[in-house]
Amino acid sequence: MTNTQVTHIQIDNYGPWTVTPEPRREVDLQTLQSRLYADLSQLFGNRDGYVFFTRFDNMVAVTNGIDMETHALVQESVGNRYPVTMSLSVATGRSPVTALGTATEQLQEAGSAQDRHRREILKGRAIDEDFRADDDVQIAHFDVDDATGKYTDRLNEFDTFIQIEQGYAELMRYMRHEHDSLSFFVGGDNVIAACPALDSPAYADAVEHVHDAVDVELKVGVGRGKTAADAGMEAKHALEQCRNAGSAVELGF
Repeated sequence: MTNTQVTHIQIDNYGPWTVTPEPRREVDLQTLQSRLYADLSQLFGNRDGYVFFTRFDNMVAVTNGIDMETHALVQESVGNRYPVTMSLSVATGRSPVTALGTATEQLQEAGSAQDRHRREILKGRAIDEDFRADDDVQIAHFDVDDATGKYTDRLNEFDTFIQIEQGYAELMRYMRHEHDSLSFFVGGDNVIAACPALDSPAYADAVEHVHDAVDVELKVGVGRGKTAADAGMEAKHALEQCRNAGSAVELGF
């Protein structure tokens, strides 16, 4: 049984900041967002967490093994290095969807995302070390089957992008509503999903659904671990097994 710890990361009062005292150049905003994501990915990743950029002004992280004191240090580091601050809300749940729902509610209760008086909120609780287990996190790593041969080497880049995004969007919706999972595009033709304790037929169902709905073929490797990094690495090895065996679903456990 999984016990996922999720952190909702939100830049404070970001929308109003982008146009105060006047609208800022979009290229500067995109640069700030990408640098902040890269720093957070490293700060949490060095502690075996995974950060997903989602909308950039709001990000989601799987943070099993990262305590509240460490969250506070990450928050302080960003506040010292960037012209914006961020709020963090941490929650746990048997499914990632449940955990994120609680984390988001905690932020919303603290005030609006565009409330200039709501700054550097840190709420929630991390899983106590005594209650952690080796199978707390389940990560699924999806990719498009032969994306290079089917799309990259045949279509222009934008049409390839459309195909990949259609597959991602359908997978994201289906995994969220049918399997209580959070799926995130992570570049190329890759999607990483934080999942509850799903079995092989559940993943086969998702792969089949995406193929039937948007004609995009996926394969997926699945891993479990005490942290996102552990589960994610096992998932990557399982995905390699898919490639070697020509299978659509492989579990690393």
